[in-house]
Amino acid sequence: MKKYIVFLFGVLIVCAFIAVGMPEKADAEALAPHSASALLMEYESGEILYKNSAEVRRPIASMVKIMTLNIIFDSIKEGKLNYTDMVSVSNKAASTGGSQAFLDAGKSYNAEALIKSIIIASANDSCVAMAEHLMGSTEAFVSEMNKRAQKLGMTSTNYANCTGLPAPDAFSTAHDVALCMRELLSHKDYFRYSRIWMEDFVHPGGRVTQLTNTNRLIRSYNGCDGGKTGYTNESKHCIAATAVKNGMRLISVVMAGESSQDRFADAASMLNYGFANYESKVLLGAGSDLGEVKVSGGKEREVKAVAESDLRLFGKRGETEGEVKFEISETVKAPVKKGDRLGTAYIMDESGKIVSSVFVIAQSDVEKASLWDIIRRLKGE
Repeated sequence: MKKYIVFLFGVLIVCAFIAVGMPEKADAEALAPHSASALLMEYESGEILYKNSAEVRRPIASMVKIMTLNIIFDSIKEGKLNYTDMVSVSNKAASTGGSQAFLDAGKSYNAEALIKSIIIASANDSCVAMAEHLMGSTEAFVSEMNKRAQKLGMTSTNYANCTGLPAPDAFSTAHDVALCMRELLSHKDYFRYSRIWMEDFVHPGGRVTQLTNTNRLIRSYNGCDGGKTGYTNESKHCIAATAVKNGMRLISVVMAGESSQDRFADAASMLNYGFANYESKVLLGAGSDLGEVKVSGGKEREVKAVAESDLRLFGKRGETEGEVKFEISETVKAPVKKGDRLGTAYIMDESGKIVSSVFVIAQSDVEKASLWDIIRRLKGE
């Protein structure tokens, strides 16, 4: 039976965990006055810091593409799609209306170029081309989108297409959009393209379409590095934006804004509120020395245990207090590879629930001892 050492990190201990919740008097008029629905979420914990009509079902226009991108990045992660794959463009894809990359029917484009055009310029034709390439049809792709939504807990969402163009029975909520955006942000490749403001899209014949990012906040809001806008007559002006400051990432969702400028203003207002009133405090830094773990049968008898990443606690600014605990194996068997998991560092709330955790890992390799190593050890050398 595996044994554990359980101890407290004395230098960093503070006495109590402060529960995080929405401000008691979050004023809808003050934070998002131009939007029918709005929500602010902290990325790591999923805590909702502010909401207004966040469960009301509304059309979301091109914010649908957040899920389209989730399916695409899932396919890459699962090995079903490579960035270099060539994607054929059907007549259906090329003739899709709304925002476009103006793809040539019958031509092939590499998947990376199409993904980039979706993220930067909200290209509907690229969405359809990717959907047909991955699932054989847009109908099959949309079915997968709805299945994925259910797995994410998006219980008030129904997708009717992969673009967000107006369609009957297509709806979501600010809360569900935030959940979907949170999932997209877990795909680190997304950030390879989300920060791009303008870029030339070169077609197979040499024709060039200039892509311009629809999310103005990446230029006007310090820390904003991603998001997805949307607009139709039915949905009005929408955006799901994300920004990070001092290690804390927030997600801001605006639906049914009165104008394009208003949606950006409301999204920025909520982000400002979040960064001003909340913090993500490091209670244990990445690489912190957590002592030695015995190694059985290794060239070295011990390996240093360190924190794999920062252990953070999210809460109201000035009130983020918590108790750091550890569970680390007493002994591990050689060979040990750098980065092997040796245990966990975590923070618990008053009810005993773990609210934040990181892995404790080996700082270095430890090779298996040879016969000669064992003989020398027995001889006391």
